Amino acid sequence: MEGTTHSFRSWSTISVGFLRLCFILVNNLYCIPTYIIWMYILWPIQIVNPKLYWKIEGHMFHFLLAMVSLWCDSAGYRILEAGDDISECLDKRTLIIANHQSTGDVPMLFSCYNVRKGVLPNVMWIMDSLFKYTNFGAVSYLHQDFFIKSGKQHREKALHDLSTHLSNKYIPLNRNWLVLFPEGGFLRKRKAISHKYAEQNNFPKLENVSLPRVGALNIIMNAVGPKSTTNNNCKNYSCNRTELGPTQISYVLDITIAYPKGIPIDLSHIVFGHRTPCETVFFYRLYRSSEVPEESDAMRDWLFKRWVEKERMLQSYYDTGEMSTEFSRTKVYKPKLVVQDNLRFLILHLFFVISSYVHVRMFFAVYYSCMHYLVY
Repeated sequence: MEGTTHSFRSWSTISVGFLRLCFILVNNLYCIPTYIIWMYILWPIQIVNPKLYWKIEGHMFHFLLAMVSLWCDSAGYRILEAGDDISECLDKRTLIIANHQSTGDVPMLFSCYNVRKGVLPNVMWIMDSLFKYTNFGAVSYLHQDFFIKSGKQHREKALHDLSTHLSNKYIPLNRNWLVLFPEGGFLRKRKAISHKYAEQNNFPKLENVSLPRVGALNIIMNAVGPKSTTNNNCKNYSCNRTELGPTQISYVLDITIAYPKGIPIDLSHIVFGHRTPCETVFFYRLYRSSEVPEESDAMRDWLFKRWVEKERMLQSYYDTGEMSTEFSRTKVYKPKLVVQDNLRFLILHLFFVISSYVHVRMFFAVYYSCMHYLVY
């Protein structure tokens, strides 16, 4: 009897996984091209009214990320927000720093902030250049996210390019949140390198996180930190300081991503839904950007201290099932479950399906017009 039950569950898991894979592939097919086509159709607006164009683009970008949120939510992977109240930084220029464990981190971030009005349309992601060649790469390129090349041979140029990108894109496009994973890679890939570096430089060896890299943080704080002069260098997109408002980053939001029992959700779980539904904790600690030291070594020590605290918080969570509040910045708020809006998901699906139909009709209309012109 147990064998029959186990066999049924296995086949059920395989069937559900196959159906989810088909849905996500089709979902990509009618969503991503729709976003790209609309952005090119509307491109003339960017010439006459850049502010309107990028506002439309931001909402379209949010619509796409909502689809990814649906993938997570429909698989039963929910998010609990805990720690500091972040309401004051939602519409401010904010640097997000988070630990990086797996391919599921970014979709889970999408899912968490899908319900926060105005966050995802105005976010800029700093991601590995390899992401450019994925199905979402074209979307990130059009959204003006930054692709950073990893490896020592690319480090200096990558950091210089990041500084330029912040001046020429982040500020003129009036983005608010800037998302950075300081570890520079997934925990499973970075841990051995982190341990070796810690031994060589007398730093703490961490098990639940890897030592963060300070280079990108240094560049960001110099370019758009509280004492930067980026607002004097803004050149593109008809940049106007009075329209853009404050150009410096006001806050640094530290997010500790804690998966149940230390086993991260990865992209395969999200696609196939074969992992048991669970809740992931996002623990917030909010800092004023002026609290980050300016001097490089002091900035490194500040960042390392945050990661050592993450190590202890995560270990406490893995051992007890509860996140330690020892390092909380303000009054601790009870964990709050992020609840998605299913009606909004339905409306957005209809939007993308109808848009795809319109684009196909437009394509055939142009095709037949061209054929008629060539023949006659």
